[in-house]
Amino acid sequence: MLDADPVATCMVASRVETVGVEPWRLGGELWGVGGRLDGLCFSGANLVPLRGERAAVRAFAERARRNRRTCSSLVGRRELVLPLWEELSEHWGEAREVRPDQPLMATDSNPSIIPDREVRQARPDDMERYLPAAIAMFLEEVGVDPRVGDGGAGYRARVSELISSGRAFVRFEQGEVVFKAEVGALSTRVGQIQGVWVHPDWRGRGLGQAGTAAVVDHLVRAGRIASLYVNAFNTPARAAYARVGFQQVASFATVLF
Repeated sequence: MLDADPVATCMVASRVETVGVEPWRLGGELWGVGGRLDGLCFSGANLVPLRGERAAVRAFAERARRNRRTCSSLVGRRELVLPLWEELSEHWGEAREVRPDQPLMATDSNPSIIPDREVRQARPDDMERYLPAAIAMFLEEVGVDPRVGDGGAGYRARVSELISSGRAFVRFEQGEVVFKAEVGALSTRVGQIQGVWVHPDWRGRGLGQAGTAAVVDHLVRAGRIASLYVNAFNTPARAAYARVGFQQVASFATVLF
């Protein structure tokens, strides 16, 4: 089932391929509906419906309602996420934000523009300069401070993991991060790009699209599809990604808590 929809299921497939399906390794549970997996949903730090008709979505909602909410978001194909949220909203209370239309874009071709050759994979010794840029991106994109709660230890560990695994990309100018992006999920077939950020003083110069092209080039050269999703209202970003060579393949939705 994951192979049948590799771009949309990349977030979950990347974990399953690495650790299997045992919950204690996976960091969550896979819920199945029907003997032939007519429906499938991942429940962990995020609740991610992967497949199913309305009856399966209702079954996922019923299962989710058995315990208090522990996930930080619902995310996935909008035709699954929005009906699931409709079933859960009166039980889980108000969401912090609902992003109902996020084009899911992908490309398996070399970028249509010249990649920024100054963009490289971040190294462990870049951490102290990279982390403030990652925090700034998170504040802009998600609207909350990732350091709240534990002083930033968890977020720092996540960024460190991305850097050490070669999935963080950066461009420096005079020792300062001016572009960054990560491959947040990496399956055998797909790399999902996230956290694209350009320093405010450097915006409007094409660094975002050229930097993203560098990440796409890295993924395609490795034989993978490059993907990302973006808010539908973010017209400049959508246009920039289209110039890189991305095409929309589906629509995501996200419910943030």
